[in-house]
Amino acid sequence: MSQQYDNTNSGILAKNERKEKETHPDLSGSINVDGREYWLSAWRKTGKSGKLEGKTFFSLSVKPKDDQGTRNAPTSAPKQADDFADDDIPF
Repeated sequence: MSQQYDNTNSGILAKNERKEKETHPDLSGSINVDGREYWLSAWRKTGKSGKLEGKTFFSLSVKPKDDQGTRNAPTSAPKQADDFADDDIPF
């Protein structure tokens, strides 16, 4: 009797082989949260100020798969600040 793997609350990221522009994510994949499927994208960035100055980090974007209208992962960067100077970030 085989046991089926439960992928609830887990996901995967891999190198985005379709990256053509700088705004496309460096990594892409999918994640399941509470039984709902999402596209997951990540961009490798370097902090410009604050606690992350000079340090590499990943900026993430999550988008529901059912809102896409297509099976392709997102291909453009979300609009967001590049640097995080917030002292409340615990790392």
